Amino acid sequence: MSKVNIGLVQMSCVADKATNMNKAIEGIRKAHALGAQIVCLQELFISLYFCDEEDYDNFLLAEAIPGPSSDILSIIAAELGIVIIASLFEKRAQGIYHNTTAVLDADGSYLGKYRKMHIPDDPHYYEKFYFTPGDLGYKIFKTKFATIGVLICWDQWYPEAARITSLMGAEILFYPTAIGWATSQNEATNTEQYNAWQTIQRSHAVANGVHVVGVNRVGMEQDGRMKFWGGSFVSNPFGTIIQQASHDKEETIVVEVDTQKTDQYRTHWPFLRDRRIDSYEPITKRYIDE
Repeated sequence: MSKVNIGLVQMSCVADKATNMNKAIEGIRKAHALGAQIVCLQELFISLYFCDEEDYDNFLLAEAIPGPSSDILSIIAAELGIVIIASLFEKRAQGIYHNTTAVLDADGSYLGKYRKMHIPDDPHYYEKFYFTPGDLGYKIFKTKFATIGVLICWDQWYPEAARITSLMGAEILFYPTAIGWATSQNEATNTEQYNAWQTIQRSHAVANGVHVVGVNRVGMEQDGRMKFWGGSFVSNPFGTIIQQASHDKEETIVVEVDTQKTDQYRTHWPFLRDRRIDSYEPITKRYIDE
């Protein structure tokens, strides 16, 4: 099938995991009622964004995947007949943790997981303290409704990740995200940062001829130091925004996409045809010294 209804659940979070899970399920049910067939939740939706500090107690938030949260969502996926993309804090083994997204198919089956490859370390985003970089490589998932690629937040700044996932056959790229503005910043800086965030993802849509879906959280966290900027959106394969959520409201939106448009755009703008793969070896280097 080429036409697929994509659901985006943009929400704020609190400290209590059960409250966040119930809110996410409510958003999933609302998206389903609006016709969604694939529903994507935001990054680390089951908790506050805990990476604002280096606190060993936060490791207690982690769980196995498959595990309690994915099992709950598996039941919901099977009940509603939809695909669910769920970003979770994975405890892989004692002392080994990942930022991981599980994909549940429309019959409730667990299709697998993607572990975040690019791990940031910025003020209030101390992810290297918590997460081991992903070691599963880039992944696609052949769901009932579409073949999808899943990347996570900081991955969205890297064209290599989008390119590889697209070359593997992804028809739609999903980016569960947790990103916001420091409340100490001025409006011009905030606007520039959001525009850069959206532009880089739209560029992945253009370069690869695929739909891109970014799902971000909203709300004030970190004792008021951080305002997550929402702005969840869907881009068509030529970078046009089909729909975008607000910066400050919880929203569940559903957007129809037509994956056949990939062929149309790739035929008329044949970027993949004209790639010079024989010349790309330098991209594997950290930096090219003279």
